[in-house]
Amino acid sequence: MTISMYSASIPVMIKALGNLESILDKAIAHATARKIDDAAFVEARLFPDMFTFARQIRVATDMAKGAGARLAGIDIPTFEDNEKTLAELKARLRKAIDFLKTLTPAQIDGTEERAVNITAGGNTLNFKGLDYLLYWALPNFYFHVATAYGLLRHGGVEIGKMDFLGKP
Repeated sequence: MTISMYSASIPVMIKALGNLESILDKAIAHATARKIDDAAFVEARLFPDMFTFARQIRVATDMAKGAGARLAGIDIPTFEDNEKTLAELKARLRKAIDFLKTLTPAQIDGTEERAVNITAGGNTLNFKGLDYLLYWALPNFYFHVATAYGLLRHGGVEIGKMDFLGKP
């Protein structure tokens, strides 16, 4: 059995972002019940030189929409990076999911050899589609999704591994 580029990317990222959306619902409920200002979560970070929770969400959504668009050979949608509340971050997740849902297998499948060139940290990185997906896009995507989860868990939100993984 083989797996397609589409199956290995778009549904996987939609599911992870949807799980994160559900986790944000729990964070919003947690903050409301305990009268915690959203900023305590939005600006949370694990260490002073790490990105804030808001930036983790932004990068996760940027990685997802960027990967989908690059593989599909279309322009990457731009989102403003101005979210200041958990609800606004949840809306950003929804926008990214909605974009990913517009992509079709016909746009993504067969892109294993497509040239994907990105700039990161001032360096130009050149990939073939499959290597870009497996060794850059998905690891970066999951790094930021997992870090966002960890920040909320550290902040006392009652979530667990099954919240991160979601229902099979």
